[in-house]
Amino acid sequence: MKVISKLRHLRISPRKVRLVADLIRRKKTEEAQAILNFAIKKGSRPLLKLLKTAMADAKNNFQLDANNLYISKITVDGGAILKRWRPRSRGMANPIKKRTSHITLILEEIEPGKKLKEVKGIKEVKKDVIEKKDQPKFEHKPELETIKPKEVRGLKRVFRRKSI
Repeated sequence: MKVISKLRHLRISPRKVRLVADLIRRKKTEEAQAILNFAIKKGSRPLLKLLKTAMADAKNNFQLDANNLYISKITVDGGAILKRWRPRSRGMANPIKKRTSHITLILEEIEPGKKLKEVKGIKEVKKDVIEKKDQPKFEHKPELETIKPKEVRGLKRVFRRKSI
């Protein structure tokens, strides 16, 4: 069951909100709340409020357990741009763009038989199983250890003030 929650016309630039949204994408709701509580970005508070709203919707409208949800998709799109003008020298004016954001949050329930990693599409593979046949294996060569670096005699000038 998908639970969709939207926040429109947030007066923070979408670029700034995406930084916080990337932190919580594909996380369980409890983990996402903990991340947003301690994030120092301005966009973390509205995202936390939106997440709590989506969890309350899931509980009240769809009778889903809030602990069994994860953020399957979160998008931050640009909204309307408020255009203002700033006076400059010699009677000129420069434009100021005050950007807004539209945030869409989609929660999904973790299926009882699956783990979160399987839901994401990430499969765990043992390192022993993966071997690349195209690349040669590293062989230890003792003659590389016996080679000594060349000795530098005299002074080496690193910086010259005048060209010669």
